[in-house]
Amino acid sequence: MRGCYAAGVPRSSVVSRIAHDVMEHSPSLMPPPPGAACEELDAADKTPWWRALSADFSRRPEPFQLALGDALSVRASAASDVLVRTAAASLLASLAMPLGYHPWRLRQALKDLEFYRELIHGGDASRFFRAPERPAQVHSRRSRSVPDFRPVGGAREILTFDSPFMPTVASQHSDYLRHRRNRQAHARYFRHEDGPRPTLIAIHGFSADLYLVNEWLFALPWFFHMGCDVLLFTLPFHGPRRMNGSLFSGHGYFAGGPSRINEAVAQSVLDLRVLIDWLERERGVTQVGVTGVSLGGFTAAALACAEPRLQFAIPNVPVVSLGDLVMEWEPIGSIVRTAMKAMKRNVEDLRELLAVSCPLTWKPAIPRERLMIVAGVGDRLAPPKHSRILWDHWGRCRIHWFPGSHLLHLDRGAYLKETARFLADIGFLPRASGGRS
Repeated sequence: MRGCYAAGVPRSSVVSRIAHDVMEHSPSLMPPPPGAACEELDAADKTPWWRALSADFSRRPEPFQLALGDALSVRASAASDVLVRTAAASLLASLAMPLGYHPWRLRQALKDLEFYRELIHGGDASRFFRAPERPAQVHSRRSRSVPDFRPVGGAREILTFDSPFMPTVASQHSDYLRHRRNRQAHARYFRHEDGPRPTLIAIHGFSADLYLVNEWLFALPWFFHMGCDVLLFTLPFHGPRRMNGSLFSGHGYFAGGPSRINEAVAQSVLDLRVLIDWLERERGVTQVGVTGVSLGGFTAAALACAEPRLQFAIPNVPVVSLGDLVMEWEPIGSIVRTAMKAMKRNVEDLRELLAVSCPLTWKPAIPRERLMIVAGVGDRLAPPKHSRILWDHWGRCRIHWFPGSHLLHLDRGAYLKETARFLADIGFLPRASGGRS
């Protein structure tokens, strides 16, 4: 479903001090068909987003009006992103592209697309993001890891369970399931002894599953002290779930081609729903929300399409259209363009290969008032236009821009406070914890 304005929704919901002139005054990047009311749109009436989105989206500038100090901070922080982006793109080009994007894999992905199109038809996300069929046995043990945050009045646990995920497309069954380590899900859980409490699920980014990085980035101790239990989820093919022989965490997520990516997103959503079921059933938790950074932000947005029990979803510097993203990452962008040209395909076709797992394809399962986006003006790994297009698709929900990049979250204290206000506004946190005075 394309983004559109609901009746009575203000055009601007930017809550940060950075004014974004394009977002404030321009129409949606994917407006509805002329004369169509938002509530009248369905999958049969509209041009799909992967065709409606401009072909030059990856080259589209994202202008901001910034004060001099912010402009200098953004430029400096963006430079670090470009260096990391180039290194990551080179790594993926040399280690993932040969395995997952050679002609045979791409031809198979095009065959799989016929199956995925059938799932998309009708606009029901549950046809792809399936709910667990039965309760899973989640194993819990006390964590004795030295780096872990040690909550006063709380417990640290390691959660594991056998993922019940089965690939949706038949061609992926044997290839996907042969990675046995990926079939066991992992999470860290920090809970109050006098629980249950409202629980924040956090999802790390691509190749960024190191605990200490995520403890700081998600401010896990801060949210714990504000009254939340917190759970840090490990994405498929990352950390202890990485495939044998992978040279870096997350390699397997992208090394199997477009269909592997689709299935990894579906597995992420299913495993997260297993954990939500367990939190409700075994720990008595009644309120659960999700946040995530980068690829974790993408996953949080995907979960928000499938799980109506979520109290909120807050993607942070999210990737949104993976097909467009790789076009900006050199040298991998040039390789992808060459491969697609050789097969007489274009960027719209690349988007469609990944559309079934993209949040832009589906209507959110929770109201706009429970959605928020955090984005960096200087982000050069998941550029600001990705957050912008998700914001458009989500009916221009609450958004906070910070004057930093994907890696350097400048003004982080400000967006954490704004996040706390948002959680207080929706009743997830007590008003005294985060509300406006």
